[in-house]
Amino acid sequence: MAITLDQTIAQRQRNWFSSVFASQTFWVLVAVIIACIFLSFATSSFATPTNLYNITRNVTFVAIIALGMTLVIITGGIDLSVGSVLCLCSMVLAVTMHAGYGIGTGIAASIGTALVVGAFNGLLIAYLGFPPFVVTLGMLSIARSLAMVASNNTVVFQFGPDHDKLLALGGGAWLGIANPVLYMAVLALLTGFVLRWTRFGRYVFAIGGNEHAATLTGVPVRKIKVAVYMISALSAGVAGIIQTGWLGAVTTNIGAGMELQVIAAAVIGGANLAGGVGTAFGAIVGAALIEVIRNSLGLLGINAFWQGTFIGGAIVLAVLFDRLRNLRQSD
Repeated sequence: MAITLDQTIAQRQRNWFSSVFASQTFWVLVAVIIACIFLSFATSSFATPTNLYNITRNVTFVAIIALGMTLVIITGGIDLSVGSVLCLCSMVLAVTMHAGYGIGTGIAASIGTALVVGAFNGLLIAYLGFPPFVVTLGMLSIARSLAMVASNNTVVFQFGPDHDKLLALGGGAWLGIANPVLYMAVLALLTGFVLRWTRFGRYVFAIGGNEHAATLTGVPVRKIKVAVYMISALSAGVAGIIQTGWLGAVTTNIGAGMELQVIAAAVIGGANLAGGVGTAFGAIVGAALIEVIRNSLGLLGINAFWQGTFIGGAIVLAVLFDRLRNLRQSD
């Protein structure tokens, strides 16, 4: 029996709704919205313009790095070094500008440092077969140590002749929206486009889905792996530049422990640590949930030490959701 156009459209709509309601990212977004509505009524300070401005700005640093981390996780890898890479890139920027060089030179040095670190990680993992966990755990220590050496373990808060330009870059706003939020939005759209519409994005998913099959079909697995670790380090470097401009100072403690928040954001947002699954939007939503949790604890008078418990619980629930979904699909 022939299928009519109306039936075809209805079938597509049902499939679309089914995929949305089965999406972990959708339910995390719902959780963020419900939490925001609850906090708006439960506290008098959550929905204030100042607090919302702070939340949206604070979420960007984790979110930007989570975009790069998502690509790594999709390939089945992990990058534990991003917090220390952020610190190193921030310090390179600060030390370079403190020495009298312009903001362009400082940013170039910072970005170059990130790409070198990412390439080093990627080459060891892709070409020498080192486990990603081991390589990036080692780089976590190396990068922060190099940051201490570069600054002699001191605070850098004078950025030379372009000091004000750097502060405006990270601490400014446009039409009431913090600059970091604008950067995050642009990077999220770019990452989403790359994953959805480019050959590189298809290769990333192919490697995570089945690396052996991807190799047999001609996917340049090693080159793509190096590229995703370079992108991960680059995202940390970009976040470091922005955060330096926002804070107005760099210490060797900056970014400490951030790798855990970044991985949590990606996983909560729907990325599968086994590889093959992940979205740019999910990384943003996951980072938003973490920041709402962090912000709400203080507003509700809950001890900040509970933050790790709530975030860890969110990770476990996210993995449980993914596991239940896979079991249902296999039945």
